[in-house]
Amino acid sequence: MDLTFVAVLGGLWGSFANVCIYRLPKDKGVVSGRSHCPKCKKKIIWYDNIPIISYLILNAKCRNCKSRISLQYPIVEMINILSFLIIYFLFGISLTTIFLMVLGLSFLIIFFIDLKHFIIPNSLTFSMMILGFIKSFDPNLNSIFPNYINSLIGGFFGYGVIFSIIFFYKQIRKKEGMGLGDAKLLAVIGFWFGWISIPFVIFLSSIFALVFVAPDLIKKNKKMSSQIPFGPYIILATIFYLLFKNNLDSLIYL
Repeated sequence: MDLTFVAVLGGLWGSFANVCIYRLPKDKGVVSGRSHCPKCKKKIIWYDNIPIISYLILNAKCRNCKSRISLQYPIVEMINILSFLIIYFLFGISLTTIFLMVLGLSFLIIFFIDLKHFIIPNSLTFSMMILGFIKSFDPNLNSIFPNYINSLIGGFFGYGVIFSIIFFYKQIRKKEGMGLGDAKLLAVIGFWFGWISIPFVIFLSSIFALVFVAPDLIKKNKKMSSQIPFGPYIILATIFYLLFKNNLDSLIYL
């Protein structure tokens, strides 16, 4: 498979990710009708919808009403292109590549939706749980994926950890802490990468959250009880887990 083809594929699916990021929080169908400008509501012509290229040609402005096009669109497309290229470079033409591209695309959509709207769509987490468990029955996939027993344990363990935190926090503080969307996302991680990934992802995502939120706490722009999107930190921690999985496994099995 040519790298140019992979990059084009990544851009097209990145464009689809932008559609999902915009429509899913509004409970709109992701395949219902062509894309339109959120300002003037004019439908976008196909040649104004080419990933990254159209953004540059149009100088980041709608052809019709000249309103600014969000920088999010090319950023999402570029991230997905890089994601597809890295996955292909590491795993070549394989089922593992396809599975990781699907998961990476889902992570990208969840990352930006949670960052902006503080929600994680069930349609994404439930479908990824199911796919993560189904693929665990294939013994020929890359070793980064667990067998179906570890996958099942991982899914329940991931959900159970966050659910327990939510439950006890509510009992002690008499109010909601984290959301169940985070529990479902961690269940996805467990189903895809097994129970052994969960402690590392929880620990590192908590560190990431603390590092990013600390400046606002110091400046008193946020309080400890302020709502923050935790999904992006879980996703970042999962990426780090995959990058250093071999090193972690060697430490665990010493």
